[in-house]
Amino acid sequence: MDTKHIELVPPLVEAGKSSDLAQSGHMVSASFSPSNNSLALHLVPLNLTGSKTSTAEQPEAVYLAGCDDVPSSERRLFIADTVVIFSMFKSMLKDAQSRDPTWLQTRQALEIIRKLSVDYVNFIKECWIHASQPISRPEPLQFSVEHYRSLYSIFSLFVVLFVPEPGYEDAPVGEELMEWLNIHFIEPSTEEGDQLSSLDHPWEDENFWSYLTRSTIRGFSKASLFFLNILLQHPSEDLQELVKILIPLVESHPRLPQFSAERDFAYASRKWKDKVKALRVEMDRFLDESYDWWDPLSDLVGILEGRGDVIERVCEELGADWKEVCAAWGIFVDTRLRRQDLPDVVADVIETMPPDPTNLEDMILSSLFSGHAKQVLKHASDFDLWLSAHLADIMEPLGLLDAELDFESGVTKRDEYVLAYAEYLRSDSTLWRITIAYLYSCGRVGEEQADEVLMRVPLSLNAATLDGSLTPSDTMAEVVKDISAICREHSRESVRRAVCKIASTMLVRSRDYGMAVSYSTSAEDWTGLGRVIDAVLDEYIQNGPVVFAGYASKIAPSMDEIQSNSRTNQIFAHRLMFTVRYSQMHETRLERDYPNAALDLLALLRDEIAPRSWWPILLCDAVEFMQYEPKLLFSSSDAIELLRKLEEISIRSSQGSGDDYLTVLIRTIKGGGEKEALERLKQVRLAIARYFARCTVGHG
Repeated sequence: MDTKHIELVPPLVEAGKSSDLAQSGHMVSASFSPSNNSLALHLVPLNLTGSKTSTAEQPEAVYLAGCDDVPSSERRLFIADTVVIFSMFKSMLKDAQSRDPTWLQTRQALEIIRKLSVDYVNFIKECWIHASQPISRPEPLQFSVEHYRSLYSIFSLFVVLFVPEPGYEDAPVGEELMEWLNIHFIEPSTEEGDQLSSLDHPWEDENFWSYLTRSTIRGFSKASLFFLNILLQHPSEDLQELVKILIPLVESHPRLPQFSAERDFAYASRKWKDKVKALRVEMDRFLDESYDWWDPLSDLVGILEGRGDVIERVCEELGADWKEVCAAWGIFVDTRLRRQDLPDVVADVIETMPPDPTNLEDMILSSLFSGHAKQVLKHASDFDLWLSAHLADIMEPLGLLDAELDFESGVTKRDEYVLAYAEYLRSDSTLWRITIAYLYSCGRVGEEQADEVLMRVPLSLNAATLDGSLTPSDTMAEVVKDISAICREHSRESVRRAVCKIASTMLVRSRDYGMAVSYSTSAEDWTGLGRVIDAVLDEYIQNGPVVFAGYASKIAPSMDEIQSNSRTNQIFAHRLMFTVRYSQMHETRLERDYPNAALDLLALLRDEIAPRSWWPILLCDAVEFMQYEPKLLFSSSDAIELLRKLEEISIRSSQGSGDDYLTVLIRTIKGGGEKEALERLKQVRLAIARYFARCTVGHG
């Protein structure tokens, strides 16, 4: 079982000092998250029933750690580029749902699947080449060059065996396997051939026959013929005579790509094999155990004869493995070997030449050769979650995996591996867009997890873009816009509304009330809208009318839309109207347009727009208007309306209902209570009395 090391900074306990932790009466406790691969670690008393330790009253530090390594910059680039291919594949499958159920088996569908599979292979190849370049990097490669080489070899073989060109599914596979082997496991080396060719008598070198034999197995006819021609200079005339027969055989070896019809290839192969048998008869005439060249030449002819036992033995002697035997089998032993017959060949070969159980690449390749899809995915998951997810994604529509839901987990085998990869992606919150692309492809379980990811996307207001082109609020708006688009694409309206609620709450904290109202309205969160309005009104209480009017002006543009929305809760629409109109009254007052400001204030009271808790505030505001010297701003009936409101406040407060009227006014009085609020209202009463006196004098 693999061990995962998680380093905590700062450490809960220094390395090598775990005994000190026990002596202090503590131990480390971990709680795993039910939704992802993260865990919370903290100290707990060693003896939960014992007495308090000396540190019991100190704040407890809780560490949130992840079991998955956060992808590096190079890995993120790999992830981001391959999700483009994944999305195209999903789009094709979505389109298939509107077609005939058998469409995925048509040539058109298979061509698309093959193209996208080859796109994966080509991209992995580019990553491998890039990782191999000796260039300076901002950080070390998280996955080695060898890792990307292995990905390249595995995905390439998968395409060869399971995603052939449409129409060639039943064609012989030997040539393709040998081409794959020569691309990914290069033998013999070019350097070895150059070294031998530089010798005057290369047959005297101990590596000569092994190089010639392996070149023949791998189908490198040019290299084989070059050294066979050199053997014409060998001092043994018997060898020269045999080589003269062998050279045209190697030159004329029938290969499938040379023929337009398999029937012609099969006929040419049979005739060629007859000539090889004739060479074997000729060799028996020269049998002489004293010849040092006899055994290697006999092995070479045995390979051309298609003798499986010779190929296995020679490959083992050359240090080759089961892969080379299986590829050579389709070239020399069974030239018409089909994909469906390959597992039987592999089963026989790996009995004597098993794959390396310590090498995950070898185990994956052997499972691919054997046609064991589930085993492929199991090993691939241990190797790289990216690999298992994308192989499974292609396997299901090809019919290599059962598409039925597992009774216990509620997911298909394909979804199981895609979900595991998405879980790995969640280690980096910046990859949320990519994460949900995979999650939303995994049925109900994936959708629920994607919803959770979207509702936890960081809507940071702490920083703007680096170039200053966007403010923090603008940055949030872009993120919410992206989330909303995704929710609409996947019909997740409840999630969109939840995210808008979260955004609104955060914007209230940053005092961006205009955007907060927009998001609450978009979410149809009328309670949330009420909290935004309360926060704006609170600006009046805390910071006065000037600041209040500035903030309230930001929410004014939303009033018409909210009032015209039939789904709007009218209670909150009414509160919004009061806030906006009250702020407009103060704006008019600050512009010294006192007559119109007085009319606005009176309308708020007379038309029952102002909540009862704000009546005392408006009455206090009215004092300034009643003291306006140039002229009377209120008529006698207006003053009576003000007095009527004041009387209602006084009477109801004396009856124990002061909380309904005085809470806001009390908050404006530092350290005051109901008594102090009523004292403040006495000043209003006095102002009204004086105003009535002015009205009487004016009429007189």
